Amino acid sequence: MVRIPTAPLILGLAGLIPFVWGAVTMLNGALASWGADALGPRFIGPYIQLFYGSVILSFMSGVLWGFATKTTGGRAATGYALSVIPALWAFFMTGGGPTTAGLNLIFGFLGLLMLDFAFWQWGLAPRWWMSLRLFLTAIVVLCLSVGVFH
Repeated sequence: MVRIPTAPLILGLAGLIPFVWGAVTMLNGALASWGADALGPRFIGPYIQLFYGSVILSFMSGVLWGFATKTTGGRAATGYALSVIPALWAFFMTGGGPTTAGLNLIFGFLGLLMLDFAFWQWGLAPRWWMSLRLFLTAIVVLCLSVGVFH
């Protein structure tokens, strides 16, 4: 494992907060009630996870697009084409109720991890990229699993 620079690590950890908060509020009724009263019902449980998960998959499409700009020719074209998949996945696959949407987000984040690996293998992502992405993806999938399998 390669050491992850401090700023990306802290920002990545901060980005986990809505996923963790959603899982915790699904497991703790009192906290869910407090959260619904204090923040509103869309900021607890599966609601925050599903909306935020769609946002993050779309954001990651932009990150991959940025990586694709580091190359040219056929590799760049492939990178650009692959980079839009997470956003399209989020758009088309997060309907149908919280369980189906949560499961599809899990598949989306696992698919994103495969794309991360491809861009990393091509030398387009930083050396530490997979260390960060493996760690963050594991926590996201675990948190989404609470909503899907709880």
